[in-house]
Amino acid sequence: MISVVDDVLIERMRKHHALLNGEPFAPISLREHDYRAKRITAYLNLIGRLVDRQITKLKSSPFEKGSEIVRYFEMLPDFSPVKELYNRMLQTADAGKRSAMEDELRSHVFAGDIDVNVMTKVDKTNAGRDRKPLPPEFSDAVAAMRGFVGSELNSSVVLSAGLNMRLFGYMEKSAGFLPGSDGRLNKKVILKVSDFRSASIQAKMLAKKGIWCSEFRVESGLNCGGHAFATDGYLLGPIMEEFKLKRESLREELSDLYSAALREKGIRINEEAMEYIITVQGGIGTAAEDAFLRERYGVEGTGWGSPFLLVPEVTNVDDGTRDLLASSGRESFYLSDASPLGISLNNLRNTSSERQIRERVEAGKPGSPCTKKYLVSNTEFTKDPICTASNEYQTLKIAELKSLGMPPAELEEKIGKVLEKECLCEGLSATAPSRGKSKERAVAACPGPNLAYFSKIASLEEMVGHIYGRLDILGAGHRPNMFIQELGLYVEYLKKEVRKRLDSLTAKDRKYIEDFAANLKEGIAYYKSLIPGLVNETERYRDEMLGELMGFMEELSAIIVPVQANVLLTVANTNGG
Repeated sequence: MISVVDDVLIERMRKHHALLNGEPFAPISLREHDYRAKRITAYLNLIGRLVDRQITKLKSSPFEKGSEIVRYFEMLPDFSPVKELYNRMLQTADAGKRSAMEDELRSHVFAGDIDVNVMTKVDKTNAGRDRKPLPPEFSDAVAAMRGFVGSELNSSVVLSAGLNMRLFGYMEKSAGFLPGSDGRLNKKVILKVSDFRSASIQAKMLAKKGIWCSEFRVESGLNCGGHAFATDGYLLGPIMEEFKLKRESLREELSDLYSAALREKGIRINEEAMEYIITVQGGIGTAAEDAFLRERYGVEGTGWGSPFLLVPEVTNVDDGTRDLLASSGRESFYLSDASPLGISLNNLRNTSSERQIRERVEAGKPGSPCTKKYLVSNTEFTKDPICTASNEYQTLKIAELKSLGMPPAELEEKIGKVLEKECLCEGLSATAPSRGKSKERAVAACPGPNLAYFSKIASLEEMVGHIYGRLDILGAGHRPNMFIQELGLYVEYLKKEVRKRLDSLTAKDRKYIEDFAANLKEGIAYYKSLIPGLVNETERYRDEMLGELMGFMEELSAIIVPVQANVLLTVANTNGG
């Protein structure tokens, strides 16, 4: 899945890979009409051609030690029927039979989809060379979507970060998401969601527009990489249970809405195409957890993201950041307010980007130069939106805070919140253009907290082997079950929310905290009921999990929300708040 936020980086990557692979390259200038969409289309088409070329080469490689095709089949899971065929081929002595089996194996080699991600909320309205606002179809998210739709790929767009009516309206008008003459979809939609309710709302909205959701990609609210969208105490296990129980009823509702929309458009309906899959991601760390998710909830796929930051041949990460990711303990992974979007961000301490922030503050130049402007949103001091991580905003905001005459401790705290904002446009993309160069750029990292339990820089074979249970590359020490990890993150999040609301506790705040805690307690009761079914785990593991659940229940029971905020403060502090 390729992020299509940064068309500047995309154009640089297109040039790099085109020249590296003998492909023609003609730059797409900022002066060209609709340059953002054109850059994205050109890059996706290039990647499609290169992947096709790689697959053709792989299929033609010989079945001999060290070849790419042998590597391909060796990495498949042992329970795969194709892997069984491969193992039988290795044991076949008859040359003719072996050759036939090799040909059959080659027919099973195929490439996965090349999907793209559009963050729906990263949708800045752009201006032309005359500085006048361009029409809505040239906003960042809409132009990115047009770049995907215009490509030759037969794949999916992953929509994340919630509703965007302007984007959804554009998609409705685009023929790219409508069924072809055979009734099938060439361009599909995947919704990345954190709970069933948001999935249902968005999917119904799209279905009414004649757009089918082909996959619900459920992600843990807090135990994930990147931006974190905390639910109101609803945990991943109960959320997946709801998807399982309501799967068929939702499909029927969506089918009715979608069919009506297609009939209105005069398009033939293909009942077979009105199916969807459910996948889950966020904090998975062992083959046993992966198997449980598939077996218990009937999901068609699982996502492992952050661990691949430790695989050099898969991800563009500089050596310094990769070493930091591998050596950092649990305390180094934390939920921050570093994102200029105002959304919680999973973060890593002591990155080169964090050091750069400190150096700029010490030099009297807080904030970052804002060149790409993808995350501009604040109009507190300016007519045109600016980014809260920029030097311009932070200089203005700090000056305002200093003029208010507040107590030194309060001033320091508020300035610290301003300085925490990080330039993600540069920091998260820095390693791609700088890798291999003598001067490294400041790098930001936003891995999921589960990465703390992986402490080894691994080869692709090793990471895939770990996922399929062939070996264990987790670090020494206790790693809680993924559900327990997420529960702990939510308890800490609730404590933080309690502290934030102490000074002006309202009836609404009290209800929010009480409901949040009640939902967590319900989640704990649900997990207690699951423990006997963890047949792939040891009795000691199940006992430890039960003990951890009871410990969190005690913590939650001690969080009392009285009328007086100062009493609440005492309670929160006695529980490690």
